[in-house]
Amino acid sequence: MGLYCATICGTKSHMTASEKVALVTGSSSGIGLLTTVELAKNGFKVVASMRDLGRRERLDQAAASAGVAGQIDVRQLDVTNFDAIPAFVQSVVRDHGRVDVLVNNAGFAVAGFAEDMKLEEIRTQFETNFFAHVAVTQAVLPTMRHQHSGHIIMVSSIAGLHGSVSVSSYSASKFALEGWSESLRMEVNALGIKVVLVEPGSFQTDIWTRNVMMGQKAVDGTSPNRARGERMRDAIQKIRKRDPIVVAQLIARIARDPNPRLRYLVGQDAHIQLWLKRALPWKWHEKLVAKVLKID
Repeated sequence: MGLYCATICGTKSHMTASEKVALVTGSSSGIGLLTTVELAKNGFKVVASMRDLGRRERLDQAAASAGVAGQIDVRQLDVTNFDAIPAFVQSVVRDHGRVDVLVNNAGFAVAGFAEDMKLEEIRTQFETNFFAHVAVTQAVLPTMRHQHSGHIIMVSSIAGLHGSVSVSSYSASKFALEGWSESLRMEVNALGIKVVLVEPGSFQTDIWTRNVMMGQKAVDGTSPNRARGERMRDAIQKIRKRDPIVVAQLIARIARDPNPRLRYLVGQDAHIQLWLKRALPWKWHEKLVAKVLKID
């Protein structure tokens, strides 16, 4: 036990950034990829997990360009294979000695109006966006408890604070993540573990392109909301989406902050949406949303 604790617990006051280990899920693209590189640039040893190692080329190229390829350990993990997660985390601790930062990033969106969504489609959404985050966090917590330190960073969304039209299942999964993370933070704060929610607005990532899943009725044309959905799609395409590097840079700063806040809202559109929800009477707010998204 003494050797185990010396390896796992470390000495908090003498730990430097170059010795710290971060685990990032969903690292093959978007915010996960960029966060992996940013953490490596900030001196972390990063274990970058992804479901399909055949999609690692973009990460490898980005790491090589940044000169941090030697700082990144790419491993296969399907976060919805819950039985495999404890052994995966144990292998990370065995090989790297500790886990100082967990970035729960893996996720995707199911698009379709709420009345059109099948229950199995909604369950699939929750398996990745909520239950997988819970499973990976629970697997990492014993190590962080032994260390009496650690950051657990949840990549949530403005959709976790503000319902979003045509992605009700995605929004619901993020609302669930928000509530669970709030509770977890209060439970583990006294143990030296910090839980943080990062809530991006609209950024140019694969979650709205390659990683989006359309509900069956939205695909086969049987949805009674088809015309409304097409109008909304055209309206959304006109909305400017920012470079997600700012989200990755924020996560890297949070990872190095010994006392981070619970929530970090990212993006002007996210701030505006939340302000409107809080400032306007709900009837006015929903009329504004319907008008902007062309679903009235």
